[in-house]
Amino acid sequence: MNSSPFFPACCTPLDAHWPLPTVLPDTVLLSTHFDPSRLLGDDFSRSAIEPPASIQRSVAKRQAEFLAGRLCARAALQQLEGSNVVPAIGEDRAPVWPAHICGSITHSTGRAAAIVANRQHWRGLGMDLENLLNAERAERLAGEILTPAEMQRMAAGPRDQLALLVTLTFSVKESLFKALYPLVQQRFYFEHAEVLDWTTAGHVRLRLLTDLSGEWRNGTQLDAQFAVQDGQLLSLVSVRA
Repeated sequence: MNSSPFFPACCTPLDAHWPLPTVLPDTVLLSTHFDPSRLLGDDFSRSAIEPPASIQRSVAKRQAEFLAGRLCARAALQQLEGSNVVPAIGEDRAPVWPAHICGSITHSTGRAAAIVANRQHWRGLGMDLENLLNAERAERLAGEILTPAEMQRMAAGPRDQLALLVTLTFSVKESLFKALYPLVQQRFYFEHAEVLDWTTAGHVRLRLLTDLSGEWRNGTQLDAQFAVQDGQLLSLVSVRA
């Protein structure tokens, strides 16, 4: 009888629960919680995941979050199409997916997740997980993350939503970059997109403020979604095929 595949004790069993408001068809999203203090020296080799040199030189926290994210990504690909691929790190630091796959990996304190899909269904997927900022830090960072129009809307909104709004804006713009960069091959930054509106139900509307390609031009609007759980905010931007 074959033994079960090795799974490191530093990670909880993979969770297939969909945490966001709207389930995307033809995608697989898996997550795990990880504890860097439980990472062992042979966890990578026993998990059959080869860490790049930069990860081998890193502290336990960085190693554990990398391992957790790649475990999610490999299992998601296995569930999607039966492959056994671990995305490498590209020169731009982004995961390198098989040519017919789009996907995204994210992690924050103690939690990692990955989402994958076939490009015939989804052209771009960008997912980002952030710890919720406290009000003081949110106010300090707002000017770096928000556009002038976003700052005006924030100032006119409820004071008790400031920290959530700044965290959401940061996260959803990170997700936007992850979703569009593979399509446009051009870097862009916080000032090149803005959140037009959002709802407490987890729906967000974004607009580009720069031309990224012939298709993705200044003024293009996109939908995103988010959810808050256990002090962390998860956001997702998806582009249909």
